[in-house]
Amino acid sequence: MFNFSRRNRRLVLATALLLAAPSLLFAWGNWGHQRINRAAVLALPAAMRTFFYNHIDYVVTESVIPDSRKYSINDKAEFPRHYIDLEEYGPVAEIPQAAADAYQKYGAEALDKHGRLPWYMQDMLGKLTQAMKNQRKDEILFLAADLGHYIGDAHQPLHTSSNHDGQRTGQRGIHAFYESQLPEQFGKNYNFKLAEPKLIQDPVAESWRIIAQSHAAIDSMLTIEKKLAGETPKEALYVLNADGQVKKNVFNSWVHTPAYSAAYHKALNNMIERQMRNAAQTTANFWYTAWVNAGKPDLTKLDTEYTTKSNQKNLQAELKLIQKGKLVDFSSFAEFPAN
Repeated sequence: MFNFSRRNRRLVLATALLLAAPSLLFAWGNWGHQRINRAAVLALPAAMRTFFYNHIDYVVTESVIPDSRKYSINDKAEFPRHYIDLEEYGPVAEIPQAAADAYQKYGAEALDKHGRLPWYMQDMLGKLTQAMKNQRKDEILFLAADLGHYIGDAHQPLHTSSNHDGQRTGQRGIHAFYESQLPEQFGKNYNFKLAEPKLIQDPVAESWRIIAQSHAAIDSMLTIEKKLAGETPKEALYVLNADGQVKKNVFNSWVHTPAYSAAYHKALNNMIERQMRNAAQTTANFWYTAWVNAGKPDLTKLDTEYTTKSNQKNLQAELKLIQKGKLVDFSSFAEFPAN
């Protein structure tokens, strides 16, 4: 079993390293991933929610660690777990939906090149189910939090395409703009109230439904931005620094002006909010499915009575707040700080 205290120290170190790393692509960024996992915890039935809420800080923090494994320790095996380039696999109808069939058809090299996301979600669900059967506390928390990250990635449309940063349509930089700058700027008004989680009868089909839904949104998000950019003076697209150059954030991503961000966010007609809320709902559904398939183990026995009692006041406050669609205010690293 994992040493939880040592793992927490590793989380702090990995997060610090991530913030110092050069940016590539982070689905939803820290702000989005952390809120997806937090909303998912609050949506769980009471039999699960008590345990998960006891460790909500861990589940929220761990939600961004899969990206740390990519960029902080350069874990090559981690990269393909975050995306799938659907265009590179040929006709969708011919892509095997089940993980075992895909591994047999394509082999490791092709999967590592073009992405494993939907199949890895299936693998992670199986591992989480087994951890719940075994009542391995640290493994449950670790796997559940990481699974939430990959589900979040699957709901970011550009994680389903080889045109992952708009580089094929002359829109380079749209990845971070869509998934980080816009949620950070407007996310405080998003509604994160979810429905009760449902048992997923066919996780394989569900993982591909998510990918298909996300991929279908790509055309609109790119078309809308290209049209808007064409109608906007170049000097109004990006924030300029003191030298008159386009300002970049700590991850080397271009910073769009607040006005242009507002115009694009409005034109998307709540797309980002919907995708993030769907990601949180799906995460809750996957966690619930793992628990049901594991035989509905009593997770409350994994914590002391003191731990549970000490968290009840805050839990009730958050449950009251989420009825209004709001999450408790908590700090996330700002990739696009306001000032």
